[in-house]
Amino acid sequence: MRRLRGGTALAVAMVFTGSALAGCEGLAPPTDGGGPSGSGAPAAGDGRAVNPLDNPDGTKPGLAAITSGADKERARALIEKVATKGRGPRTGYERDEFGYAWTDSAPRDVPFSHNGCDSRNDLLQRDGQDLRFRAGSDCVVTALTLHDPYTGKVIEWTKSHAIEVQIDHVMPLSYDWQMGASRWSKDKRESIANDPLNLVPVDGPTNGSKGDSGPASWLPPNKRIRCAYSVRFAQVSLKYELPVTAPDKETMLEQCGG
Repeated sequence: MRRLRGGTALAVAMVFTGSALAGCEGLAPPTDGGGPSGSGAPAAGDGRAVNPLDNPDGTKPGLAAITSGADKERARALIEKVATKGRGPRTGYERDEFGYAWTDSAPRDVPFSHNGCDSRNDLLQRDGQDLRFRAGSDCVVTALTLHDPYTGKVIEWTKSHAIEVQIDHVMPLSYDWQMGASRWSKDKRESIANDPLNLVPVDGPTNGSKGDSGPASWLPPNKRIRCAYSVRFAQVSLKYELPVTAPDKETMLEQCGG
């Protein structure tokens, strides 16, 4: 098995469709009810997933549910640090403003960049299990098993049905643009677009329902993962000094018992 940059042994495969990451139409509000339930350690339905509080750079697999009182308190403290502001216009947004999709040449401080494999396949290898690769390649994944955090389903994925798995930008690129990334340098936009902290392989149709929504408008259907999702959204926000809307921050706190 090849090792991604940073010494983490990984295995996964995955696919992207432009509309899911650029901000799809047809947004779906979160289903009502409940905060998360689960545990800070990987549970049976989480595969190899790691608690995001213990994975601040996103190089470890997945999003394990957060349910212990201590971890929820840590989660709320993290989310409280996130700044808020109103959402700006989408004017001028194009996916290409964040660089070529799944490039391996993102700035070198982005984990896994310049390792000889594109960021899509890096993420598939990070989160997938039972990986199979294209003949003669240790990069291009052609089949895998994915424990999808957003739905709780186990997906047996093959490249012949690529759209069944997509890579989600947790903090969507169009959202980033509206919250301040329109004024960033090209390098900084390429960084957030390819940073594993902001990328999760998930069920394709579920990702398509998200579009460029923030947490107040869309949350994963799997209620037990919602606190972890909110933590990851906050981690990206804080790393890139991007605010979120006040309703989004309120919703994120609520998912962790706030």
